[in-house]
Amino acid sequence: MELTLDLQVALSDPSALPGQEQLEKWARAALMGAGRTEDSEITVRFVEPFEIQDLNREYRQIDKPTNILSFPFECPPGVSLPLLGDLIICKEVLLREAAEQGKSVEEHCAHLIVHGCLHLLGYDHIQDDEAEIMEALESKIVMSLGYPDPYLAEKSMD
Repeated sequence: MELTLDLQVALSDPSALPGQEQLEKWARAALMGAGRTEDSEITVRFVEPFEIQDLNREYRQIDKPTNILSFPFECPPGVSLPLLGDLIICKEVLLREAAEQGKSVEEHCAHLIVHGCLHLLGYDHIQDDEAEIMEALESKIVMSLGYPDPYLAEKSMD
């Protein structure tokens, strides 16, 4: 599987972000871990809180910044493209959550990329049964990358 990752950084301070190679590694692991074998294109955009808050309000009717939003691309009927969609990540929320959860920025960002890629592939966690499936797959992929189970760490903090 060939992966094309378009990295966009819309930040006044782009420091502390993972590099292109790391993002590609995490996205590729997520896609392959979910069984995708076709070539794929995704965009990862790091943004300020105001941008993700605007998107969160418009598309989810939640008027606050969030860590990540996923926008799957839907091809018109009869058109075949490798484009999966866009992942929008708020750096400020990423950094805050990593600190709150006692994780490195790298570890938390890897989890968010895996989580977002699974959303692009159609996984969801609205219903409990869907959440169990998605979270189990996320955990498996994140641990295959050498990081601890992200849900085990979150549950132990409760």
